[in-house]
Amino acid sequence: MRATTVIAVLKDGKGAMACDGQVTMNEAVLKRGARKIRRLYQDRVLAGFAGSGADCLTLLERLEEKLNTYGGNLPRAAIELAKMWRTDKVLRQLDALLLAMDTSHIF
Repeated sequence: MRATTVIAVLKDGKGAMACDGQVTMNEAVLKRGARKIRRLYQDRVLAGFAGSGADCLTLLERLEEKLNTYGGNLPRAAIELAKMWRTDKVLRQLDALLLAMDTSHIF
């Protein structure tokens, strides 16, 4: 199964994130209207995902853990997640894209 397409725009401290909400298996559409954008860390961070659904949820959980560890500091949480993603044998195999944003940054 795959979940695809997420985009974000940030300008002057305001941002928007959108996704297609579609889950497919090969060429067949299994679900329309899937929630692929989540609010994290006291609703201060938006995170959207594309790729394999289960892999995306794994990365989303890890990002949420890092945000809690670093007090909602998105740049620090994103960098630490990227380090973990590159070095962990299991995470390296994940087929997913994670997009996260707050009022100042997009990662």
